[in-house]
Parts: sequence; structure tokens; C-alpha cells
Amino acid sequence: MRIRQRTWALVLAAGDGTRLATLTTDASGRSVPKQFCSLNGGRSLLEDALQRARRIVPRDRLCAIVAADHRRYWQRTLWTLPASNVIVQPRNCGTANGILLAVLSILERDPLARILFLPADHYVRDEMALSASLREAATRLTRSPAGLALVGIEPEEADPELGYIVPGVKLADGTRAVERFVEKPDSALARELLMKGALWNSFIFAASGPALLGMLRDRLPESVDAMQTALARDAHNKSRAALEDVYQHLQPVDFSRAIVQGAEAQLRVITAPACGWSDLGTPQRVADTLKRLEHERFERASPLPRTPSFVTPPAFINLAAQHARLGFAG
Repeated sequence: MRIRQRTWALVLAAGDGTRLATLTTDASGRSVPKQFCSLNGGRSLLEDALQRARRIVPRDRLCAIVAADHRRYWQRTLWTLPASNVIVQPRNCGTANGILLAVLSILERDPLARILFLPADHYVRDEMALSASLREAATRLTRSPAGLALVGIEPEEADPELGYIVPGVKLADGTRAVERFVEKPDSALARELLMKGALWNSFIFAASGPALLGMLRDRLPESVDAMQTALARDAHNKSRAALEDVYQHLQPVDFSRAIVQGAEAQLRVITAPACGWSDLGTPQRVADTLKRLEHERFERASPLPRTPSFVTPPAFINLAAQHARLGFAG
């Protein structure tokens, strides 16, 4: 479609997943970031995210940002992408710096790029329901390129472990303004938020590359200048030395706290229907997701669904098997 000719997708896959370490530690005692694990066998969450992105963009405009010290995990998963589409951070310095590096890399190739950002560690039961909202987010950017378009998901329960977006007034393009964010409310407040129509904050969003770079420059001007200069030097010298030097001095910066919060006037939210989404952020959320899948299995009288592995090897860790072996409650 013409409206998506300049649309790119970026899969965010550089996180360490420390909150889930009790479930993701392998036999050698090494904690495997959860994006390289599967929920129930078969392909990894990262591969699921790549498939999610491929429903929106062609392979040549699908990128992933990863951390250098995770190479042993991602190199066997991302071999299907063009090498230039695998953006490697010298080390993990938080989501804001990772997004900055990726945005600069994509804008160097397409100065008018519109980018859809997808975390690599989510589970989605109904991918087609979510895909419609992702396409809408990409389409909205062609009509209103300023600011960020967030994808908020209709909650299935009042979960106090998640972040919430409280939508504001309806805007001219059919989206909603963002009134405020609420991070990990207590159970009573979570129920109250649901009554007010709040949405789960999925951290899925879309933005015009130039507009997002402007937001990053407003909040992180020194980092933007340093990284732009380093990338230009490395392109000239055909090395990564300048970028690696910059990363030695970067402090970790969280994108949501440093860039998004406080910028509500530049945000709008698109509502995605309830689709069995989970960020699998804690062992309890893994347990809850597995419990729902088991309940659905009994209703259908069919085996617990497994994500097919296609041509790629199985994930490094099966979270369902780890959950059962370690005897977690839930």
C-alpha cells in the first residue's frame, strides 16, 4: 500500500530481562534475556515479534536493535534480516539510548522514515486483532506526523503490575489525546482506571523519525549530538570505534520516563482490542498467561498451543517447562 511505503518497523530486543531471571536461568547458571525464550516451546518471543512486524512492513524495512553481549542468542535468529538492519549497541544503556541509535541509523537510510516500534518480549494470543491496530498506527502517521502514536490495549483485568494510559479527548484524526500515565497502580486504583476507560500501556508506538528525533534532542541534546558525530566518524572510517567510545560514557536512560512522560501534549493513543497480550514481565505474569492458555485448552479439548519453529531452531528456554520444573505458584 502506498501509505506505508516509507514505514519501517523496529523490534526492540536489547533488554536484559532481569525481572524474569528466576525463570530464564539456563543449566550453566546464565540468565537468558526473555526475548530469546519461548512461552511454550517452538520459536522465541523475538521471532514472534519479527513475524508481528512482517505483517506491517517488508523484510528490507524491518530492523532490530540488539546488544553486543547477547550475540550468542540473536545471531541465529536474525540471520534472515539484511545485515544493515541489525543495529548493535555496544552495551545496553536503556531504552532511550537504544531507540536514539536506531532512529539515527534508519534516518541515515530514509530521512522521512515513519517507524513502528515493537518490543521483542511480548506474548499475543490474537495476532490478527493486534495487527489491525498496528496498521492503523502506521497509517495515522501519514496524516499527522507530529508526536507519537501509542497503542493502548483494552485491559482484560485490573492488573496492578502494568502501566496504564488514561485517554483524553477525541482528536480530529479519530485518535484520543493522552490525559496521563499511571504506572503500576494498586489493585483498587487499577479497577478505578478500568472504569474510566484506561488502557494497558503496551510500549508499542509509532512515530515519524524526524519528529521523534526532535523529541529526543529536546530531552537528550548532548547524547544526540555525540551519537550523530560518532556514527558519521565510523561511517567515514569504516569502524565502530567512535560509537563504542560514546557508549562508554552514556548513562542508562529509560524512554518512557525521560522522553514520554511530561510530553502528553505530543502524544495520541490508538485503542487495540483485548487480544491476549502480556509483557511476561514477572514470573506471576507468565503463570497467569499459562493458566489462561490451559483453561482455553480444556474448553477446546485440544493440546496447549505451541508456536511453530519454522526454519529456526527452538528458543533457548521454554518458559512453561521452566515454570513447571521450578514449581512456581499460579
